[in-house]
Amino acid sequence: MRIVIAEDVVMLREGLCMLLTSHGQEVVAAVGDGDALRAAVAEHRPDIAVVDVRMPPSHTDEGLRAAIRIRRDHPGVGVLVFSQYIETRYAAQLLADGAQGVGYLLKERVADVKDFLAALDQIAAGQTVLDPEVVTQIMGASRRTQTLSTLTPREREVLSMMAEGRSNNAIASALFLSYGSVEKHVTQIFTKLDLSPSDNDHRRVLAVLRYLQG
Repeated sequence: MRIVIAEDVVMLREGLCMLLTSHGQEVVAAVGDGDALRAAVAEHRPDIAVVDVRMPPSHTDEGLRAAIRIRRDHPGVGVLVFSQYIETRYAAQLLADGAQGVGYLLKERVADVKDFLAALDQIAAGQTVLDPEVVTQIMGASRRTQTLSTLTPREREVLSMMAEGRSNNAIASALFLSYGSVEKHVTQIFTKLDLSPSDNDHRRVLAVLRYLQG
């Protein structure tokens, strides 16, 4: 199997290279950022790209975005996202574009080298390999997004201003609404997001978090 590795931590990158080559695989390139990954895949046309999520320059989601582009430009190349992070938005997009030959495993949950190698074989054969925790978080993010879609445009506008830290008075002034109207919108937001009154939780904060996650 011909493999490209994208991992910005040198010791991990070298460790993966040694592991794979010692088990009879051919590592045709090992790189440390998304641009180099795309270039290596275009040059070598490997069977699989093993990709970390967070790479330079911003160390946020460059690897995952590069994986999506690889699937678009080189659909025959399998992709295994191998990371300690779950990035739900781009993970869902990667799977939505065609889950055949795609995997997403968490580094700390792969306890056996045989399991890792078996996952590579499955991906090369066009199968899908997903850590259950990845599935759980993607489904949770999808449900949150669907819940937010029930908000009216005005309610979303109010919620977005809540996320900016504005009070009801400030929102009323900015949107040329009465204070009572804003209160009604906020109450509807809580209802639609299923945020019941509680002595232990701050509904306004929870609503903002739901908005940011969605």
